[in-house]
Amino acid sequence: MKKLILSLVLMGLCLTTDAQNVQLPQPKYDNPTTLMTVLKNRHSTREFSDRAIPDDVLSTVLWAACGINRPESGKLTVPSAINAQDIQVYVIRKDGAYLYLPKENQLKQISKSDLRSAVAGRQAFAATAPVSLVLVSDHSKFAKIPADGASRMGAIDCGYVSENICLISTALGLNTVPRATMDTDALKKALGLGDQYDVLMNNPIGYPKE
Repeated sequence: MKKLILSLVLMGLCLTTDAQNVQLPQPKYDNPTTLMTVLKNRHSTREFSDRAIPDDVLSTVLWAACGINRPESGKLTVPSAINAQDIQVYVIRKDGAYLYLPKENQLKQISKSDLRSAVAGRQAFAATAPVSLVLVSDHSKFAKIPADGASRMGAIDCGYVSENICLISTALGLNTVPRATMDTDALKKALGLGDQYDVLMNNPIGYPKE
């Protein structure tokens, strides 16, 4: 009887954990827009429709940002200093905050709060975007490098990810703008991030206003 009860409890815990994750659809790799067209059309925009971004579109954006493009080696769509893969992408939406898990192609729920105002900081326009992607460097991935070097490498890696977000957003007809303004203290607290994490940038994304 005790074993049965224990098994049921463990099953319940597993179900709770699964319920906090969102399995994303496969990214779409067949976008017909050429790289040269994307570079020609890329621009920063600070206005967003409140139209929701479907999970298949979000999946494609996240894969382009720092997803795995070589499954056999686990390497990414972006360069990474010493292949540290230090950049974590947090998806901030009305229904909560999620950590993107590239290997599983999942969103892991971190908070049920709407943190878009914290991402916006003193620039209220950013809170109108249906999704904001917050880029965080995990400095523990650079354990053998001095702190100033880890900070520099993290900032460089963050730039690669943000640029990929800009490019894929253009290809998919989404507006975005790279930003450093945000309430980093509030975000670190809400996301449960310790001192090893550096909250560096964010990209609000959304469809153009009609």
